[in-house]
Amino acid sequence: MSKKWLTIVVILILLGLAWPFLQQLAGFHPAPLVTGELSQITLPQGFHINYYAKEVHNARSMALSETGILYVGSRSEGKVYAVVDQDGDYQADRVITIAEHLNSPNGVALRQGDLYIAEISRILRIDNIDKVYDRSPNYTVVNDHFPTDAWHGWKFIRFGPDDKLYVPIGAPCNACEPGDPYASIMRMNPNGTALEIFARGIRNTVGFDWHPITDELWFTDNGRDWWGENRPPDELNNAPQQGMHFGYPYCHGMGAVDDEFNKEGNCQQYTTPEQALGPHVAALGMRFYTGSQFPKQYQNGIFIAEHGSWNRKVPIGYRVTFVALNATGPTSYEPFAQGWLHNDSASGRPVDVQQMTDGSLLVSDDAADAIYRIWYEP
Repeated sequence: MSKKWLTIVVILILLGLAWPFLQQLAGFHPAPLVTGELSQITLPQGFHINYYAKEVHNARSMALSETGILYVGSRSEGKVYAVVDQDGDYQADRVITIAEHLNSPNGVALRQGDLYIAEISRILRIDNIDKVYDRSPNYTVVNDHFPTDAWHGWKFIRFGPDDKLYVPIGAPCNACEPGDPYASIMRMNPNGTALEIFARGIRNTVGFDWHPITDELWFTDNGRDWWGENRPPDELNNAPQQGMHFGYPYCHGMGAVDDEFNKEGNCQQYTTPEQALGPHVAALGMRFYTGSQFPKQYQNGIFIAEHGSWNRKVPIGYRVTFVALNATGPTSYEPFAQGWLHNDSASGRPVDVQQMTDGSLLVSDDAADAIYRIWYEP
């Protein structure tokens, strides 16, 4: 081999060895190949999906710490997990159980480095979670004065712009008049004091977020069952102030009267949804998108995880949808990621969505025991 060609070969070898480092330095991460059932998931052009983590049993609500550790609650497993991506390749390396033997610890929320966990009847806190997640940490009971009903008792929790923890109390039934504090969203101080009702008439919300500009609360709500194949719709609601009532059980959806509880047939005193969602799609987790990775039309819009219907002859949901907004409200409601439902059989059920620091989107799936990552790379 000539000296010229030998030099070229040496240069190519050195470039090959340096290439992963150069990619990481430039912030570029190659897209891993999509395999198995995810090849059936359809997304808008330029979007991609792959597994962020597997073996996250009954993965439900998510919260992402400032250091990039993802905390995930469960419902049937009684566990809370830390999902850790140690090498920054957007695929988790470790799934660690940080708490177990809990009562449907669906909801997780972070505040100043502390992790809050919602069981059915109480709120727990683990201090400095990023430093102790792999050391079987102890927890403190913050508040244990919530109802013990299992029906709609699992909770999604988050801290609002007012530094209060918002905690929903679902109706302990399909349709009934349970009275306070049921069918509400409550809030309290981080130490568990000053617990109060923020909004009423909410059958079962398992996802909410605050508008990034107005700081107004938006939330999903699951409509009642056994009222027809196509009624009522699930709801996307807006609560800009305390004291509003969203109709349950007297009115559903866009003003449909429930004559079992509303003999007068009047819905004017109740707040109607900002957007009617699909009937019985089981709309759960939702987030405003504030990242810069996705195209501009997604900015400040809402991604919703639709868990999927269980009481329709023709199942619907089992997807992630997107609601675009302008200054006056929603302008569209469209599927974003779908394909988990095939011939009336589901390979997955989305539960929650979580934006990552790079602007990509995580989706939890309690049926597939997985967390997916959706990113944009045209």
